[in-house]
Amino acid sequence: MSKDRTYDYVIVGAGSAGCVLAGRLSEDPGVKVALVESGPRDRKTEIRIPAAFPKLFKTPYDWDYATAGQPELDGRELYWPRGHMLGGCSSINAMMWVRGHRDDYDTWGEAAGREWAYEQFVRYFQRAERWGGERAEKSVYGTLGPLHISPPRAANPTTAAFLDACRAQGLRDLGELNQDDHSGFALTPLNQYRGRRWSAADGYLKPAARRPNLDIYTDARVTRIDFDGTRAAGVAAEGVPAGTLRATREVILAAGAIGSPQLLQQAGIGDPETLAAAGIDTRVASPDVGRHLQDHLSYAVTVRCPRPVSLTGADTPANIARFLLGGRGPLTSNVGEAVAFLRTRPELAAPDIELVYAPVPFVNHGLTPPTEHGLTLGVILLQPGSEGRITPTADGGRPRIDPGYLTDDADLRTLVAGVRRAEELLADPALKPLHSGPMAGYPGVVDDEELARSIRAGAETLYHPVGTCRMGADEGSVTDPALRVRGTEALRVVDASVMPRITRGHTHAPTVALAEKAVELIREDAGR
Repeated sequence: MSKDRTYDYVIVGAGSAGCVLAGRLSEDPGVKVALVESGPRDRKTEIRIPAAFPKLFKTPYDWDYATAGQPELDGRELYWPRGHMLGGCSSINAMMWVRGHRDDYDTWGEAAGREWAYEQFVRYFQRAERWGGERAEKSVYGTLGPLHISPPRAANPTTAAFLDACRAQGLRDLGELNQDDHSGFALTPLNQYRGRRWSAADGYLKPAARRPNLDIYTDARVTRIDFDGTRAAGVAAEGVPAGTLRATREVILAAGAIGSPQLLQQAGIGDPETLAAAGIDTRVASPDVGRHLQDHLSYAVTVRCPRPVSLTGADTPANIARFLLGGRGPLTSNVGEAVAFLRTRPELAAPDIELVYAPVPFVNHGLTPPTEHGLTLGVILLQPGSEGRITPTADGGRPRIDPGYLTDDADLRTLVAGVRRAEELLADPALKPLHSGPMAGYPGVVDDEELARSIRAGAETLYHPVGTCRMGADEGSVTDPALRVRGTEALRVVDASVMPRITRGHTHAPTVALAEKAVELIREDAGR
């Protein structure tokens, strides 16, 4: 590690976006890069074992956030796990590589310009991808990127029954999920290599780690962005020698939908009234910082399985040995082995519900080990009308997270409709023999009023917060179409917080793709 603490670029956060930025920017030997991560290195064994990801929750590898009480969810404070290590959430998630629907990116294009629309943006997915499944004649995937993508290596036998039920119910068999219109069903593409997790740190950071022009600081928490007038000049960080890192070109925030707006607000960039309430002087009035928070809300339809065929009890010594010796067996499961994207109303142009099939009773984020066999269909609200907010607190500690779940009445109606579609699949002859009744918080087939009460009592996050530093061509946006923070110089945000609208899918893949694009934007600004 260099003794000189002056860099061209200082990147804050080594998650999905930060790893891409550090890996790509340091490809230029004439550029000096610092990557600052508040969590530890990603050396824990459970990170490599796909089915073990819940064992990382509520550990030092997890930020372990909680939301404010949600009035429309019976006042509950919801647990929000977020990756706190090299790789960020890509080291703690279910490894699902789901791009989303083309309409998602065309919506981005309307907000931030044509270069963000699907036809221009799709190449950044392909730049990241290294497809490892069977070659289709017209595969949608890239083949030379740093992120391994593959189908499940040892799908549970019940997963085939789910796919058969989807087919029998008239859903479209996609074969390969990540088409421009992903309406239909498929096995889940995974960030996996030879049965083991393949995170953004594995793909982008580890090949770059030995470069002399890249310094990686772990267990180093950024406490302040330093400014020279309106120009971001560096950061102050605990756990860094001398306590500061200087940036001659840019400070790049890649701290996620919670961390990035928090750092901006601490620096006095935000809504003046909100900042004043937290005792922060305004440096740049930017009222949308922390606003437009969106997340995918999920409700679990969980049923008992009368046969000992689910993943319950899969962590036997024999299966552990199979995994450790050859990367095979049920521990290679990501839990969400198959998905279906569907429309609850025929007039919709794109899906509004995702069903995630898990061959196990996935209860309490997987923190409660199952004691009996069961199956779960997660019903996910893809395009919430509800929005929330991240706000600073007066003590300068963790921000207040208020997702505003179900504050738009239409969201609850859509979730109820989605549960009905899940129940139709469970009633199909392909799946019906594999379940014998409801379990956990799911009440079974009941009327809409009782089901709505159950959703309010049991819905949880699917771990996809976005939008709190939204980009746009309008002057009210936090970041411009090049992801530069308005009202400042040499300060950029590159992570899920800049998304103008949440995607119809899981947010790791779009975050990686937007970081790939951001590298081009950064190089253009530097004239390189």
